[in-house]
Amino acid sequence: MPTIVDRRSTRVSGGSKVADPIAINGEIDSTPQKRKLRSSSSSTTEDSRVTSDLTPSPLKSSPSKWKSPRRCVNDSPKSTPNANRGAKAVNLSKSPVKRRLSESFLEKPMWNPRDMEQLNGVKEALHVSRAPSNLVCREVENNRILEFCKQAVEQEKAGSLYICGCPGTGKSLSMEKVNKVLVNWAEESGFQAPDTLSLNCSSLSNTSDIFGKILDKIKLRRKINSCKSPLQYLQKMFSEKQQSAVTKMLLIVADELDYLITKDRAVLHELFMLTTLPFSRFILIGIANAIDLADKFLPKLQSLNCKPAVVTFRAYSKDQIISILQQRLKAFPYTVFQPQALELCARKVASASGDMRKALWICRSAIEMLESDIRDSINSLDLPSLHGGVSDQQRDCACDKALIHESNVVRVDHVAIALSKAYRSPVVDTIQSLPQHQQIILCSAVKLFRGKKKDATIGELNISYLDICKSTLIPPAGIMELSSMCRVLGDQGILKLGKAREEKLSRVTLKVDEADITFALQGIRFFRNCLQQS
Repeated sequence: MPTIVDRRSTRVSGGSKVADPIAINGEIDSTPQKRKLRSSSSSTTEDSRVTSDLTPSPLKSSPSKWKSPRRCVNDSPKSTPNANRGAKAVNLSKSPVKRRLSESFLEKPMWNPRDMEQLNGVKEALHVSRAPSNLVCREVENNRILEFCKQAVEQEKAGSLYICGCPGTGKSLSMEKVNKVLVNWAEESGFQAPDTLSLNCSSLSNTSDIFGKILDKIKLRRKINSCKSPLQYLQKMFSEKQQSAVTKMLLIVADELDYLITKDRAVLHELFMLTTLPFSRFILIGIANAIDLADKFLPKLQSLNCKPAVVTFRAYSKDQIISILQQRLKAFPYTVFQPQALELCARKVASASGDMRKALWICRSAIEMLESDIRDSINSLDLPSLHGGVSDQQRDCACDKALIHESNVVRVDHVAIALSKAYRSPVVDTIQSLPQHQQIILCSAVKLFRGKKKDATIGELNISYLDICKSTLIPPAGIMELSSMCRVLGDQGILKLGKAREEKLSRVTLKVDEADITFALQGIRFFRNCLQQS
């Protein structure tokens, strides 16, 4: 009698229907699995039971987690969910500055803010007066200044250069570095190094005193005839050939040059004209914050044939600020700031002014915020122990948490507080110190003036004021009291109140930015809710 072959045993043993998974390049081919899914549900269930007992498939749970190729370009339907996750994590930070920030954060151990030696060292490194050993992000500008000075020394030819840029962009610091490099280059190249006269024009009691300072530097004050001014003597001296043979080149660095601007600008013009005299030995470098200063006095200097070369220092970008902060902190064998905290500081300063001095101040202030947090945590541990209300186990646990907190780096929240202090407007402090009803008036004015409307009458402002008082269940003041409060706000420079025959017809205008009012009142919940409503 012919043997009846069981369908399931034939499929498994025969191998004609169910094939063993084939490894191709380290991956398992899933084609047999797909063929099984096309059969009936009952046979598929039975087959999966048998095959699961014989050969455990790594794709047993993966079909439900497969990603569509249209959704993820780098993934394939056969790849596991975590196959490309590592590559994506590497590419999350495309900026090389961000990548260096993350790497430095992982490589170095955390610092201990309670260690006074570490704390003082970091604060000193971030101080504005601390000149870095290597000036980064200003190589192009420094090379232009250095080449100008080298050419003047080599040819023994006078000249003038004007350096301009926003405050805190490294102008004065760059000039100090260039001067040191210039002296070393002159000694190595066999040239006579020039004498240097560094002046801050803001310290001069009279603008014409700068010519006397120049004479003091070249030690010729005793030879001046009393009937001649220092300027006249300099003009005469550098117009005679015999005098130039005994005088070294003089590098004059005039910082805060815009303080020399008078009504007729005579001092500024005469100073630059000294470099055009036949036997002049001056290398004049003027530094000023005003970028448009060159446009104001250069046309006149050009007509006098003494137009200076111009080097402009642009405001620092976010990546440049991060690089400078890293350069100051790289000497320490521990991590002080979270990468996100440094990036927040750099991004805000770059968008506001690009002032590196402001960024350094914010970083030092953020460290002080961390110190304050540590002191508060220590005080919170000591206070309950005075009353005996804390067990030994609880105290040990709290101490462990404090030690963990002490090892924390400067975080984003510390930098955020420091930023709010640095860029806080005095108007915000004034608004926050006002009585409640005056704050409600300002909130009413902001809501009333949204859109194109720039002013309103006292009567219209009173309607908006009553609506807010009603929604917050605060007893409102009368319209006469409202008008008096508006006058008080006008005296403080927050509102402008016009005159009219009737009190309620007086026009009211905001004299401060609406954003300042919103920022000042956002810490109070009901003001925040009122301002968010349309």
